[in-house]
Amino acid sequence: MRRISLLFSGGAACLPISLVLLLLTTASSMAQSTNPFVPKEFKIPEKLETQEFRLRMLTVNDVVKDYDAVMTSVQHLRSIWPGGTWPSEGLTLEQDLIDLGWHQKEFQRRTSFAYTVVTPSESKVVGCVYINPTPKRGYDAVVYFWARQSELEGGLESRLSSVLKDWLAKEWPFKKVAFPGRDIDWKEWAKIPDEKR
Repeated sequence: MRRISLLFSGGAACLPISLVLLLLTTASSMAQSTNPFVPKEFKIPEKLETQEFRLRMLTVNDVVKDYDAVMTSVQHLRSIWPGGTWPSEGLTLEQDLIDLGWHQKEFQRRTSFAYTVVTPSESKVVGCVYINPTPKRGYDAVVYFWARQSELEGGLESRLSSVLKDWLAKEWPFKKVAFPGRDIDWKEWAKIPDEKR
């Protein structure tokens, strides 16, 4: 059986090539909306760089480092979304690969944008940012983000929040962006009516 090796610092993960292709094809076909989230002429920012971190498109090539960041941050990640059950204790590398393929395809289709947050050397994933459309009245985008649990004490999530808000205001075409669970309470967010788009 032919296998593909995913190399990372300190080791490698081997998956059957047929499984990798199946996962990528499945993620491709399952990407949610076909409606464009941003204007056709808008050039999607490729990256955002600071001295501390870089944001760039999350891809299947990030699976090993992303999986490590996710699985070492389970407790924090579950606190971000109400009633959070993601990630499950049993999340596998293959399941994470499916998630990343899905995010990558949606980015390519311009229906939502997931950015990995990496150190400038790209040696470590330190978080993730999700920029999504929302049907909530008065908002045209909703943003969720997280920093690796080991980076919380040093204040990375707060600095990421500040940089993100500035970047979204200057570089993106959105009029009003929501940060549920951060700038607006989850209960208040849930009360905002949806509108057809």
